[in-house]
This record gives sequence, C-alpha cells and structure tokens, in this order.
Amino acid sequence: MPDPTFDYIVVGAGSAGCALVERLTRDGKTRVLLIEAGGSDRRFWIKVPIGYGVNFANPRLNWGYHAEAEETLNGRRIYWPRGKVIGGSSSINAMAYMRGLPHDFDDWEAAGATGWSWAAVQPAFDRIERRLERSADGKPREQGAGLLTISDLRDQMNPFSQRFLAAAQDCGWPACDDLSRTLGESVGYYRSTVRHGLRFSAADAFLTPARRRPNLQVVSNAMVERVLFDGSRATGLTYRVGDQTMHVTAGREIILCAGAVNSPKLLQLSGVGPASLLRGLGVTPLHHLPEVGRGLQDHLAISYMYRATQPTLNNILGRVPPRLLAGVRYLMTRRGPLSVPVNQVGGYVQSTPDTTRPDMQIYCNPLSYWNAPDGRPLLDRDPGYLLCAQLCRPTSRGEITIRSADPRAAPLIRPNSLATPYDQMGARRAIDIINRLATSPALAGVTQARLIPDPGQTDTDALMDDFRQRASTVFHPTSTCRMGHGPADSVLDGRLRVHGLSGLRVVDSAAFPAVTSGNTNAPTIMLATRAAEMILEDAITGADKRRLAHAP
Repeated sequence: MPDPTFDYIVVGAGSAGCALVERLTRDGKTRVLLIEAGGSDRRFWIKVPIGYGVNFANPRLNWGYHAEAEETLNGRRIYWPRGKVIGGSSSINAMAYMRGLPHDFDDWEAAGATGWSWAAVQPAFDRIERRLERSADGKPREQGAGLLTISDLRDQMNPFSQRFLAAAQDCGWPACDDLSRTLGESVGYYRSTVRHGLRFSAADAFLTPARRRPNLQVVSNAMVERVLFDGSRATGLTYRVGDQTMHVTAGREIILCAGAVNSPKLLQLSGVGPASLLRGLGVTPLHHLPEVGRGLQDHLAISYMYRATQPTLNNILGRVPPRLLAGVRYLMTRRGPLSVPVNQVGGYVQSTPDTTRPDMQIYCNPLSYWNAPDGRPLLDRDPGYLLCAQLCRPTSRGEITIRSADPRAAPLIRPNSLATPYDQMGARRAIDIINRLATSPALAGVTQARLIPDPGQTDTDALMDDFRQRASTVFHPTSTCRMGHGPADSVLDGRLRVHGLSGLRVVDSAAFPAVTSGNTNAPTIMLATRAAEMILEDAITGADKRRLAHAP
C-alpha cells in the first residue's frame, strides 16, 4: 500500500489550527494538510481593529449560528457568531488577550486533564507571546520571542477610559500594569492581539510563516463532511469543495480544530457520539461515546449603556466628519481611534467580600451602541459608554448535537443558561457590580443618565427580568469534547486523544474541561501549541515502538 500524501490532516484554520500546523510543519518534513471551510482573511475590515463591529454579522466570514430558544432567557434564540474564514474567530473577535487565572488550569488537572495544571501551561504561554510594550519614554519595546504579538495600546485609547480606572479605584479593586498576565483580582487596560495598528490574528502569527514551507498544504472554502475509519482507527476524511467531493488519507492522525460547536458536530456526523442520538438521525454509530457534544459552557454577560457628559468615542465614530478624519489618520499612520479595539479597560473582580477568588470579569468601553435584530451594532451619535459584567466560572452545562445527517445543517446549540442556583446568583451579582461601578464618584460625576436598561428599573426583580431579556453570550463556547478521566465523564484523555479510538484528536476550546475565567482565545492558542508538542512526541515514541517490534 503506498504511503498517504499527508502525515496529519487538520480540520479548521482558526486559533487552534493555525498554531498547531505552524509547530507541526517546523521541521520542513512532516506533511500536513489544513482544511478550512471559510475563505481568505485579506479584508480591510478584518485587519482594522475597530472593524470588529463590521464583521460581527457578515455571513461571508461567519457561520451565523443561533442557539435554541431558552426559557430562562425569555424564550430568546441568541446569536452565536463563529469565524468561518482563515484565522477563524481570531479574525473576527474583539482581540482581547487574557490567559485566564491559575486556578482555571489547576481545576482542569483535577478534572482529569493530566498535565494541564498552571505550572504546566504557564511556560507555554510564555513561548507563544511577543509583547509590544511602552517604555517610560513612550517608545515601543519588544519582550519575548514568540510568534503572537500582544500589544499595550493604552497610548492610543480614548481618554475617557481613564475614568473607568478611577472608578475601579473607587470600588477598591487593585490596579495592574499587565491585565493579560494577572494572577488574581485586578483591573487595568486590556492587552490586544494587534501589531502596528492591524489585527494580528492566529493566521497572521502562525499560518503566514507556516505557509512558506513546502510541507504544508492549505485548502479553503472546503466543507469537511465526515471522518473515515478503518475499524477503530481514523484514517482520513471526506470534504466538499463546491460540487466536488474529495477523499484524503493521513498516515498518522486526523486532528479536529473546528471549534467547540463544529468539532462535536463532525464527530457525531462521523458516527462518534451518543449511539441513540445518532441512530435516531440516520447516522450509523461507529463508536458510542456519550459525552460528545455535552458539557458546553460559555460566558453569559449583561451590558448597561450610559449617556456621558464628557466626550467619548461616540464623538468621533458616531459622526461623519470626525470619523472621516480618524480614517485618514489611520490610513496615514496606523494610529488613532481605529487602531484600538473597543474593549479598553476591564479585569477580574470579587463580587462580594466573602468570595475567595475573582468571580466576575468586567468590560468598560468608551463607546455606546446597541445591536440591531440582525446582530449589527448601531452607534449612538452622542457621548456614551458601556459597562459589562459576566460570571467568570459558570456551572451550567449545555450541549451541541447534530439535527440531521446532513453536514450542511447547522447543529442544535442548547446553552442551558442559568440552569444552576450559582449561575442565577451570578447574574444578580453581575448587575450589582455594574451598578457599583456606575455609581462610583469617578463615573457618576460624568454621567447624565442610564439609557439601557430604563432608569426607572431599579429594584432587584426588575433588573433580573432585564437580564433575562437582554443578557447574551460573549462568544466563549468550550468543553463540548472535554478532557477528563475516561469515556464516562469526557471525550478526550490528557493528550487530547479521543477515548477508545486511535489516530484522532480534538485540539480546540472544545477540549477545555471547563471554561476559563476570561476570554478564551489565549488559552485556545496555548492548548494547540502544547498539543503539537505532544503529537510530535507521540510520533517519535510510536516510531521507536515500531522499530523495536521489527527488531531481530
């Protein structure tokens, strides 16, 4: 039998897939095929940091999913955008870079993800990062030798953001210089995946250098339909480009990096998952693994909108003449309001004196806007700002399931929001945190009124009703193919291998045993980097075993 064309086939050119293939192809010899459902990321509004709002609902860049209606959220079907483009969600996200907190990863290990404690993952974060900082004289300086640029953009942020830091001080929350690497409660300026005024996605950081190597092939605009098996070993897959169906085989492994929504979907389409579910939808069960698609977690956040008495970004972006001037400045210098993401200040805070760990993440934006029914953000013309809060570590768990055997059909997304008393109390504490910030002297002194929710809504029950009516995902789905002790409680082992099968791994946020305390892009990239190292180690070990088996 001739050797297959590729050693590894990677599905999904998002945050995980891009980081993974860069490491796998570094030797120039290991043959890798990367398959992506979306197209090119070479678009102006992808590269411009403030363009996040433009891409939010663009069907050319986005799967455009919606969750199923949830009674706990007043029967709403919440919009769930996921990147469908080279770079995946790292090409359309808000660019906030947050590692998470040490206990997030220690809890992973306790849940059965052996080798994923904070002590194990911290060096991996260090390896992937290259930090653009500002020295005392204002000049940029680089720290670290990683491929992913993390930038300190405070010198380009709107002056109103300083009010948020003052409000945090009023609330008694400690300040930090580098929020992305904080180890506990602290508030500061967000670090961003931006380089020299342009979005620096996982594709920019990892795929661009990898594409120069002859041992990587990238196929875009290709829909993977199913993984193929020889017994219990994954050997290849089928994918469709236009009207043409392609079959491809891998000599070593198939690696799913399609994300927390699409990785479990693809496993289920391939016959790996809850046997009764698959059989009922016309998919022949090949390997009964009941936890595939289960365990879904996400961050659920609420935002409040205020009218300010001092200028904010609305004075620039909400009106045509200053917006045009900002555009000209950006085109000439790559600086100014368009060069900075909308999330500018935030952090981890403890919502009550009796909490022992930060349990809330806050976002403070010097820009007021609301979302149209189709998901597009609509800017306010007059000065305003937003305050947002989310529970760091929710305990509710939902699920992802296919709805039919048709690969083109969107999966069913059931977040199961506010399913536990802890999460219900967390919603109330998120409301309290926002009100605490807004009524601090530093913000109250520059606030004219609360616009959303209606200022007449003041009692706890009315504000909780508002939470159920308006709260939404902040696009951090995880844990649908989580690592754990075994097939009874998880899908993967600590080396990201699917239980009971060989030649198949899942390497993306679906593998998280639980959602981290903050934004999930950074830990996803870290996970993929460590996974690549494990995969290469296992390949060497496997080759040694084969040599010994054939030794005289």
